[in-house]
Amino acid sequence: MSAVKLTNLNDGQFRLDGGAMFGVVPRVLWAKNDPPDEWNRILLGLHCLLVEGPDFKVLIDTGVGNKEGDKFADMFALTRTADLFDGLAAHGLEPEAITHVINTHLHFDHAGGNTRLNAAGEPVPSFPNARYIVQRGEWEDAVNPNEVTRASYLQRNLLPTLEAGQLDLVEGECEVLPGITVLPAPGHTPHHQCVLIDLGERKVWHTGDLIPTSNHLPLPWIMAYDLFPLDTLAAKRRLLERQRAENWLVYFEHERTAQPFGELEWVEHKKKERPVFRPLPIA
Repeated sequence: MSAVKLTNLNDGQFRLDGGAMFGVVPRVLWAKNDPPDEWNRILLGLHCLLVEGPDFKVLIDTGVGNKEGDKFADMFALTRTADLFDGLAAHGLEPEAITHVINTHLHFDHAGGNTRLNAAGEPVPSFPNARYIVQRGEWEDAVNPNEVTRASYLQRNLLPTLEAGQLDLVEGECEVLPGITVLPAPGHTPHHQCVLIDLGERKVWHTGDLIPTSNHLPLPWIMAYDLFPLDTLAAKRRLLERQRAENWLVYFEHERTAQPFGELEWVEHKKKERPVFRPLPIA
C-alpha cells in the first residue's frame, strides 16, 4: 500500500482510580509502576493518533475535548499545556482537514473531542468534513445507556454527529479505509474495537482500552471498568497471539509517557514468555 504517516497528538493527562484501572490486581503490585496520588488516582495519557494517507487524514479517538468545566477538570485532575486541536494546528492542520474519525468506543475520554461548542454554546461536530466511524452496537449502547454506563457516555459528545449526517456505523471486522481495519475486541464495552494500520512492511495495533497502557499487558491485568472482563481476557489473548505471530507494532492510548508507540519483545519470565513494551519514536 502507499506510504502512511503516523503522528501522535496529545490531549493532556488525567487521573483515574488506580484500583479501578487494575481490577483484581492488588495495589501492592500495580503501585510499583503506577504510583497513586492521595486520592488513589494514577496518571494516564490522552493520546490521539493521526493517520495520514494519500486520500485521507484520520483521527483515532479524540480525547476528552474542551466542553467540560472546572468541576470535570478537578475530578479527573486534567492537566494540559496543549490539547488535540493545538496539536493539529502545530502540524499545519485545521479541523476541516480531517476526513475520518474512528472511535474505539464512545466513553468521554475517547470521544470528548468529537464535538465542540459553537458560538451559541451548542455542541456541533468538531470536524465538519469527517465521517465518524464506530461499531453499530457501541453506538446503540451509548445512546441508550443504563445506570452503570450513563456517566461514561455523554450525549453531547455523540448526538451532534448523527444530527449532522456524519455518522457511519460498521459491524464486526472490516477495512474501513485502504490499509485501516477495525478489529472487534469486546470486554471493556460489548462492542469495543481496536484498529490495525498497515504501514506496508509492518502493521500498527492501536489497542484502545483493551490494553490501555503497557502496564496492562499481562493477561489478568484487566480494568474493573470493563463490563465483561472475561471477554477482555479472551480478546487480549487472541490479539496478543496475532501480534506475536505477525510482529505488529503497538500504540497504547493511555500511556502516561510521551511515547505510546513501540514494539513488544517477548521475554522469558517464570518459565513462560511475556511481552515487554519497548518505546520507539513514532516518526
